[in-house]
Amino acid sequence: MLIGLIINPIAGMGGRVGLKGTDGEETLKEAIKRGAAPRAQDRAGQALEALKNADVQWVTWGGPMGEDVLRRLGFAPKVLGSPVSEKTGKEDTLRAAEALLRVEPDLIVFTGGDGTAVDVMSVVGIQVPILGIPSGVKMYSGVFGTTPRATGELLRRFIAGEASVAEREVMDIDEEAYREGYLSAELKGYSRTPFIASLVLNEKTAVHTVDEELIKEAIGERIADEMNPDTLYILGPGSTVAAVTDHLGLDKTILGIDLVRNGELIGVDVDEAGILAEMDDENIIIISPLGGMGSILGRGNQQISPDVIRRAGKKNIIIVSTPTKLAQTGTLSVDTGDPELDSALSGFMRVIVSRHETKLAKIV
Repeated sequence: MLIGLIINPIAGMGGRVGLKGTDGEETLKEAIKRGAAPRAQDRAGQALEALKNADVQWVTWGGPMGEDVLRRLGFAPKVLGSPVSEKTGKEDTLRAAEALLRVEPDLIVFTGGDGTAVDVMSVVGIQVPILGIPSGVKMYSGVFGTTPRATGELLRRFIAGEASVAEREVMDIDEEAYREGYLSAELKGYSRTPFIASLVLNEKTAVHTVDEELIKEAIGERIADEMNPDTLYILGPGSTVAAVTDHLGLDKTILGIDLVRNGELIGVDVDEAGILAEMDDENIIIISPLGGMGSILGRGNQQISPDVIRRAGKKNIIIVSTPTKLAQTGTLSVDTGDPELDSALSGFMRVIVSRHETKLAKIV
């Protein structure tokens, strides 16, 4: 089987430093200034490790856009071209996709986020199936595996003829609006994607009902009433978590990470370093599943990094969700970028779903 690989080397760099993406040259410069490190090649390696013994011929783009990872894993790829400079961008992704399409591969695998998915889709359309190894800050498209390792398993099963191909939505959001606290997702098109339901991201769905809002208020009241003095509360993004600060009379960043101690907001839209600087002996993380996807860590909240999670401890992670959202997402997932930590977080965890009700949810 002939498979193409494209890696967007800068994908996901803005996550842990609180930039919610790396679209645009100025944003990338700011991410680097804040100490962001590339992670896309490592995540690609986690996925492709599963294919070391597979009967695959690889075609790719040079250097950090695919060649380096494949050679490190022991593959001998055919390199069709290289990025024009060390600083890669959208044009490199487009050129790579065009070159791969010309050799008629059975599948094109890419590593990145929604922006990369849109770029690849704009060239490939539905001519060749595509599959994303998740590495962006945000993923709302249905063309990604749930985690790098899940993507590797999906690839293995696709090569073995055990996965179907489905038409899936490719979405993107306005990063500038996202940084300002507004979520605006737009359908960009459709692509064909290897599909096994448990291994592929659900396409983003939104639920807004009166009952849902009342339940969120009840959850927020419960959490606020149970807060301990002198404990640092690390509040993830989302309207369900924001119900906690609403009850406290505080103004939360809906799409960012905020910090609360003793009923006061002490950090707004903080990055990983900002969280670590405030952590003390008692720390509690409060998070909610990303709607329609079931992701609780690693999507839109990368500031809550492996270091933050380990320091707080699994027992100090509180998950909140309305019953409807939990029923829609089903199994919850973690993709922190640290496979050992992901394994430690797997199993079952309690999810607060109302003022007086808690449910068990499976974490994978």
